Amino acid sequence: MRELSERYGFAVEPDARIETVSVGVQQRVEILKALYRGADVLILDEPTAVLTPQEVEELLAVFEELTAAGKTVIFITHKLGEAMEAADEITVLRDGKNVESVSADDTDREALAELMVGREVLMETDARPSDPGDETLRVDGLTVEDSRGVTVVDGVSFGVRAGEVFGIAGVDGNGQAELVEAITGLREPTAGRVDFEGRDVADWSRLNHIEAGMAYIPEDRQERGLVMDFDLVENGLLGSQHASAFAAGGRIDWDRARDHAEAVVKEYDVRPPDPDARSVSLSGGNQQKFIVGREFERDPSLLVATHPTRGVDIGSTEFINDRLLDLRNAGGAVLLVSSKLEEIQMLSDRLAVMHGGELMAVVDPDDVTEEELGLLMAGEEPSRSLPSLRLAGEES
Repeated sequence: MRELSERYGFAVEPDARIETVSVGVQQRVEILKALYRGADVLILDEPTAVLTPQEVEELLAVFEELTAAGKTVIFITHKLGEAMEAADEITVLRDGKNVESVSADDTDREALAELMVGREVLMETDARPSDPGDETLRVDGLTVEDSRGVTVVDGVSFGVRAGEVFGIAGVDGNGQAELVEAITGLREPTAGRVDFEGRDVADWSRLNHIEAGMAYIPEDRQERGLVMDFDLVENGLLGSQHASAFAAGGRIDWDRARDHAEAVVKEYDVRPPDPDARSVSLSGGNQQKFIVGREFERDPSLLVATHPTRGVDIGSTEFINDRLLDLRNAGGAVLLVSSKLEEIQMLSDRLAVMHGGELMAVVDPDDVTEEELGLLMAGEEPSRSLPSLRLAGEES
């Protein structure tokens, strides 16, 4: 393993325990396992999804080493910049079909996006300056344990104001999931407060959160967002089955429920456009679009969105991002958790970086580089001092 590691320029220590090394090193170990077995063709499916920008650059350098040694690399990604940087030839798939194969030297991001979606795509979202109002959400000294009883969120404090997108960036597994679960009523914190519109809701049920005006796009759409054997009419009711718009006298008005599901399917381009389709029959991207539509249709005062564009095509990403900004511009508060740095920088008015269960910094997205964010995500301080955008009482 040491000889292989040195041959391909991998920074891997054979005696290190996997649990002690970074996700980027773990990815290299997976590649080394394939090389050790004599593989000449390596297929990597979204290998950069949980890497910092620095680790992505290191992985792409590994690709160069592998191809220089005569290996073939098939790199599956939805990130246009990575495809342009890493690939010699790029094949675009849409609706399960090969749309076109092009040389990376003979195309650009805009052309690839158009091939992926079938129409021209705006690569940047036009986000006008925010006009934030009063705090909608206040998290104060929040401490949360995971299912093993280990503290994974340690004394975190921040606020999200009406008319603001507050972003939280970080490598998956640094406490973001448990933080969101505590905010949305899915996990009880061990200490601290969660105030929503002036009321402590830390011990409220998820249903109470929904009825109070807090919508939630979960990280795991199949575990948290849908009942997979339900059709879209039934899934559209989740969390609203007791609401007066859909129920009277203890009975569900299925005609209204169907109208609601049909409206979500049409507005959010869910395919196939069939409200009777079971969730399990939809692709992951269409499952995600249905959940996003259902949560936006609640007209929330606070939307907690966790990886809202994960697994959807670039056209749907553009649409979802525009809806997030529409909600913010209409005076709603948005808490956005994402590992897509380009996206979260573009959408956020203030941006926090989470590592090891703590907030490393809260910064201006326009005044921090992707490299500096990558260092913060890895638990390191950038070379320059970044101005803080914390509000009063947000010291963690």
